[in-house]
Amino acid sequence: MCMISRTGRHLQRYDNLGRRQVVGCIPYRFKCGNNGSNSNDLEVLVISSQKGPKMMFPKGGWEIDESKEEAALRESIEEAGVLGNVECELGKWYFMSKSHGTFYEGYMFPLLVKEELDWWPEHHLRHRSWMNVKEARDVCQHWWMKEALDILVQRVSSS
Repeated sequence: MCMISRTGRHLQRYDNLGRRQVVGCIPYRFKCGNNGSNSNDLEVLVISSQKGPKMMFPKGGWEIDESKEEAALRESIEEAGVLGNVECELGKWYFMSKSHGTFYEGYMFPLLVKEELDWWPEHHLRHRSWMNVKEARDVCQHWWMKEALDILVQRVSSS
């Protein structure tokens, strides 16, 4: 496991229309009950933006030397400091970057968290916080990530 964040755009993937392809994940767990056992209460991990206090889920560029699932896991380690199992894709979204004015193609995956690291590559740049679904939905700044969260909640509640 690499403990340095990848930087630069030289390995970035773009679709056939020139949209940068990004991959993210929703780290989740089931809240522990009073007796130490898992409950059915879903908690998700949100992180702060590098550019300020806004909250979101880990995401970043999908690079040419990795699968989407590998990119999702890498971003969860780099940005949120968590390890776990990447599960089936939640979907694909097209959105415009407010800061760059360009279109992106984004994929989201659930990540069932198995380990939370004390130190991770961007620990000095970001804050992380476990929240219930409603709280996370309220603070998440991206509409497409909220849609992915809704799909995760439906998937978990039907299993």
